[in-house]
Amino acid sequence: MTLSRTARLVATAFTINGVVHLVRPQVFEPAMPAWVPAHREMIVWSGYAELACAAGLVVPRTRRVAALASVGLLAGVYPANVQMAVDAMAGDKPAWKVLTLARLPLQWPMVRAMWRTARG
Repeated sequence: MTLSRTARLVATAFTINGVVHLVRPQVFEPAMPAWVPAHREMIVWSGYAELACAAGLVVPRTRRVAALASVGLLAGVYPANVQMAVDAMAGDKPAWKVLTLARLPLQWPMVRAMWRTARG
């Protein structure tokens, strides 16, 4: 089975975001909800998780497991994305407001694509 276009986009996004999580974790610290412990460590580990999911998606033998893990990862980081949007609304950067709000509904097609990938 070949990887769908959407699944390739998810793998690409995971790769880019995973690298940024590892190289510049401070970028993500403001998005972390206060109730999440060990912010820096969680950011770094989520970067590793994104890279692992991306790698697993491109290997046919691990694609199903990686797609299921991707569903969990996308659901797990959603609260941070909501927090980022809430914080953006309090700021004075219109483009950032639009970007963070637009990102929220776009995450669900990614979840659906990963679910479909997992189901084959």
